[in-house]
Amino acid sequence: MTKRCGWVKMNNPLYVAYHDEEWGKPLHDDQKLFELLCMETYQAGLSWETILNKRQAFRESFHFYDAQKIAQMTDTDLDGLLGNPDIIRNKMKIYATRANAQAFLAVQKQFGSFNDYIWSFVDFKTINNQIVHYKEAPTKTELSETMSKALKKQGFKFVGPVCVYSFLEAAGLINDHENNCDWK
Repeated sequence: MTKRCGWVKMNNPLYVAYHDEEWGKPLHDDQKLFELLCMETYQAGLSWETILNKRQAFRESFHFYDAQKIAQMTDTDLDGLLGNPDIIRNKMKIYATRANAQAFLAVQKQFGSFNDYIWSFVDFKTINNQIVHYKEAPTKTELSETMSKALKKQGFKFVGPVCVYSFLEAAGLINDHENNCDWK
């Protein structure tokens, strides 16, 4: 029998696929890293399941996370998204997506890639935590505090230390799969 982390909602195929195919796998594609960071910012105050269920609509609303296109979206474009019931209609989060695209592009220009910038925080190696039960995993660490401050300094929004820690897990910079998980 396949063993997964205890947080996986087995009744939602999107959740199972996210755990099995994405979560915790080292990610190095700038556009996919940007999408994950955006998704984490949308989650603030909401469930991850809600975000996963709205993921495709977010992709379509935000040009499949083409940062160049998002960075050029006008206030009118963004305000138009506030009427879309298929996404989270929080004005600050919608506008943060544009600000984050602009910051993302600036980081790419300054550091060569967003990947190089993000992975430099962990010396380009995944941190493998020994998690017996998912509830033991931290929600933030000194690393996520440091990265949160650095991202904010670069102009990113909605990137508090808890959001950043979730991003680090999702993008595989930190491996918090439970020790008995078949995906560890």
